[in-house]
Amino acid sequence: MPAKPGDVMPVITDVTVVVPAHDEGDLLPACLEALTVAAAAVALPVEVIVVLDSCRDSSVSVVPPRFRTLRVEERCVGAARRAGFAAASAGASPTTWFATTDADSTVPPEWLVTHVAAAHDGADAYVGTITPDGFDGWPPGTGARFARNYEPRTGHRHIHGANLGVRADAYAAVGGFRTLSAHEDVDLVARLENAARPIVWGAHAPVRTSTRRAGRAAEGFAAYLRGLAERTPEETG
Repeated sequence: MPAKPGDVMPVITDVTVVVPAHDEGDLLPACLEALTVAAAAVALPVEVIVVLDSCRDSSVSVVPPRFRTLRVEERCVGAARRAGFAAASAGASPTTWFATTDADSTVPPEWLVTHVAAAHDGADAYVGTITPDGFDGWPPGTGARFARNYEPRTGHRHIHGANLGVRADAYAAVGGFRTLSAHEDVDLVARLENAARPIVWGAHAPVRTSTRRAGRAAEGFAAYLRGLAERTPEETG
């Protein structure tokens, strides 16, 4: 059941982070190194599960042994995230925090500290922001268009799989990630909202995310940026 005013939320005792990856051998090392730093900053056990989805590159070989890996052949980011948390659920409890990011992203050192603090303050979910890693090579004005459309502030309404967390019991109560090829993050948050789960829309630990032109999800962040790049000045103001 959703928390009510005055309820005391169980203290988070452990964290599981799921990272879906499809042919991300070039970017995974930086992602996992950043997660190592973030895990060390929170005084809790942290397990990182890298879900290798239909990988045909070096992704398998660049994951250090300290990380848990799961191989799937889905070619679907929603299915990959779901598989990762399904693998974690056997050992999860109401005091487990589930977090997820993307293989082309690097979390800040305070990332998990921020998520866990939100949980201890009563949140069932934390929906965070991102910071693009630059717009070199994009048509002039693309970065400015992104900035005009993005609100990196507390109370924002952006949703990114690169910066998302949820209590394990709340995740299970709404059915978890669905096997969607895109927008599985938006879908999950919508169901959490419909279930009246308390959500923090935070901006204190933005995740740095690749602005590559060719993303892994057909309707993901790269596709959004391509759409911005193709707009005329009249369309963007």
